[in-house]
Amino acid sequence: MKLHQIVGPRAPEETTDPWRYWLPSILLGTAAILLVISMFLPYWTMTLEAPQYPRGLSVQVYVNEMTGDVWEIDGLNHYIGMRPLEEAAQLERAVSVAAITMISLLLAGAIFIHTKWAALLALPALLFPFVFLADMYFWMRHFGQNLDPTAPLSGAIQPFTPPIWGVGVVGQFRTVAAFEPGLYLAFLSSALILVGLYTHRRAYKPLVDG
Repeated sequence: MKLHQIVGPRAPEETTDPWRYWLPSILLGTAAILLVISMFLPYWTMTLEAPQYPRGLSVQVYVNEMTGDVWEIDGLNHYIGMRPLEEAAQLERAVSVAAITMISLLLAGAIFIHTKWAALLALPALLFPFVFLADMYFWMRHFGQNLDPTAPLSGAIQPFTPPIWGVGVVGQFRTVAAFEPGLYLAFLSSALILVGLYTHRRAYKPLVDG
């Protein structure tokens, strides 16, 4: 396949509607920037509420680290047989910054591709927040369903799956999980990508077909 068949036609230099060709680039470029910014913000938070912790214990999850009351929550989880939080998604956190940077660059590269191949370059960024949530659910379920039977309170707690959003109850504890600004930016990026691909097709498909 020749390069020009992938790159596609250029926008006409003279047009009565320049925004027709500028808008896809603006939308896709903005989506790439938002995805990069999201790396520096928390994606998810969970607050553990219990009588002995009136203010609750909270953990904030970024794409590459966890902050907050991680040590204290791990101490409580130890009694019910749940593994330390830091053991979850170690590979994902290790590669996340490089991976998001790469998919953001691919998305930016889609600006210069004026054929259907632009959608292929944009696809990883489009799916990223959904993959993040699926991975989060996998680890929460894996940890909750595989409790250590030798833990001090193992007999008092049945295997469970903590919710990734909303309220959950485990024994005397109440968990409140919520999405944070980083994840919202990633979802906004996906929305802009969808609109960007639509306007991209509307602008360049007639040129490809012509």
